[in-house]
Amino acid sequence: MKKSTTNSRILHIFVLICLLFLTLVFYLSYFELHGKEQIMGNNYNRRLRAKEEGIIRGKIFDRNGEILADTKITDGISSRSYPYKKLYAHVIGYNSSIYGKTLLEARYNDTLLGLNALGLMGNVTRLVTGEDKTGNNIILTIDHTLQALARELIGEKRGSIVAINPKTGEILAMVSTPDFNPNEQSLKDNWAALSTNENSPLLPRAILGLYPPGSTFKVVTAVAAIEEGLTDYSVEDSGSIVIDGKTFSNVGNKSYGTLDMTSAMAFSSNVYFSKMTEVLDAKALINAAENTGLNKNFSFDLPLNKSSISRDLSSKTEYAATVLGQGKLLVTPLQMALICSGIANDGVIMKPYLVKSISDTNNLILSNTLTKKLYTFTDRETSEQIKEMMIEVVKSGTGVNASLSEIVVAGKTGTAQNEKSTQGGGNDHAWFIGFAPAADPEIAIAVIIENQEKDGGQIAAPIARKIMSTWIRNKR
Repeated sequence: MKKSTTNSRILHIFVLICLLFLTLVFYLSYFELHGKEQIMGNNYNRRLRAKEEGIIRGKIFDRNGEILADTKITDGISSRSYPYKKLYAHVIGYNSSIYGKTLLEARYNDTLLGLNALGLMGNVTRLVTGEDKTGNNIILTIDHTLQALARELIGEKRGSIVAINPKTGEILAMVSTPDFNPNEQSLKDNWAALSTNENSPLLPRAILGLYPPGSTFKVVTAVAAIEEGLTDYSVEDSGSIVIDGKTFSNVGNKSYGTLDMTSAMAFSSNVYFSKMTEVLDAKALINAAENTGLNKNFSFDLPLNKSSISRDLSSKTEYAATVLGQGKLLVTPLQMALICSGIANDGVIMKPYLVKSISDTNNLILSNTLTKKLYTFTDRETSEQIKEMMIEVVKSGTGVNASLSEIVVAGKTGTAQNEKSTQGGGNDHAWFIGFAPAADPEIAIAVIIENQEKDGGQIAAPIARKIMSTWIRNKR
């Protein structure tokens, strides 16, 4: 009896040891595949600073060779220098001995230090020659002139601007405000105020800010409707409509009479699109939204928040709110720029990117980013129909303030209710998305200005007009 008990205990101990061993193997495998990079790249990892000692961090340039980030050495101590201060705070981020690294400085840390495969040959050469170890440089897709203009136009308002080449996915400008000076001394002097400010100046709104898109989302609703055969759908717009006991009204309760889809888009009729929920299946809208990237993750040069739409639109009022860009629907400004780009680019959304190429210290290009298709939003015929509607928005509708002489612009305005405005503590957000020239688009843009007394057509559209005009005319 005692022998049997002893054998049983030995078996239990053996099973326990096996389980512990398997757990250890599983953890080490998971760490190698998933956790290692996160821990090694953590700002609090002291080995990072030791690894950087004796290395001159590479520069960051705009697409035309303007230096946006550099390394200065004073009395043998190196520090990161950002000559344009706050202008690129929400793109490049910062590299601080105290507060760590963010955004491009974090994502491309090994590249800038020359510690990855691209830097290997250069480091071997420098060991032979005895030169200081220097990292590789990064060339961005951003145009400094356009970035500076976008920042100037947004001024002291809170919001974001994203401009993109719809044919390639290159980010031409990306601004988030409020912003901050990322230079080391400024961070030290202002960190307490920055980290507690209710306006969140440390938040890169373009990629992490989530907003209701308002009426700019009607372009997605229109795509879903056309794909479902509702091109000729018309409505008698009397200014408001009651759906399941809730009233949906046009801005100012304006009535527009008989509307087809083009005129409804031009006037941004809430009645028309709310009424459409009676004939447009909710699944069609969800599918169209997900075809643009909502409810999906994709890789980018910077961290992203996922834009989302509810997959449960069984409530009639929730569905009606969603087709108008409200309800359980949240997007980043980058996402709206991608949606706009998809319409501009015959229904295809190109993968967005910020890093154009990587070069060594002698400006020899080591790698280039290749353009790739990200999503197929819709077919070319449908995108052309939406494009014509957006042209009408700028020509005679709510987006006239985005129009340019001798250049045809396509766009869509939006005014989005938010938590503050619905509770009486603030104003709605002002949106505009658009692209130009409409026939052969060179730039697509999304502008959001938070909590404005005026609508997107009055606030956001003029900003977009100046940015699009500058880009197109500077290229000619």
